[in-house]
Amino acid sequence: MAPEQMAETAQDALPPPARPLDAIDQDILRILQADGRASIRSVAERVHVSRANAYARINRLVDDGVIRGFGARVDHERAGHSTSAYITLKIVQNTWRTVREQLRQLPGASHIALVGGDFDVLLLVHTPDNRALRELVLTRLQAIPEVLSTRTLLVFEEEDLEPDA
Repeated sequence: MAPEQMAETAQDALPPPARPLDAIDQDILRILQADGRASIRSVAERVHVSRANAYARINRLVDDGVIRGFGARVDHERAGHSTSAYITLKIVQNTWRTVREQLRQLPGASHIALVGGDFDVLLLVHTPDNRALRELVLTRLQAIPEVLSTRTLLVFEEEDLEPDA
């Protein structure tokens, strides 16, 4: 096997299975999803464990890949990206990795999923306006040789589902 193939195989290898989550872990996840800036002390108090226990549990959740990161939930319209769309793509068979890397480079790309069904890829984008969306679809996406076709679904209104705190 060529070195490039070995690296690609290692990159796409499944991580080791995560340890089972108990009720306290689930509560910690729920708290951090609602407020990623919650202090260790606050989390510990709310789940009724010591700060050291809460700290160790959060570190384990990060190490196991259960928590992939901490970030801000953005109102895209207020941030200057008033146009959102889901774009479905049909791609050449066995080109997912190549296409995924190119989609990651697109301005405004927010979510990429390989799916089964009538199309192969579902892409969520946020752009400043319809003109930028048109440019993204007609110039950038359709220039990718492995993309056979696209369909754009304009989002009229969206809402992130917030976890219960």
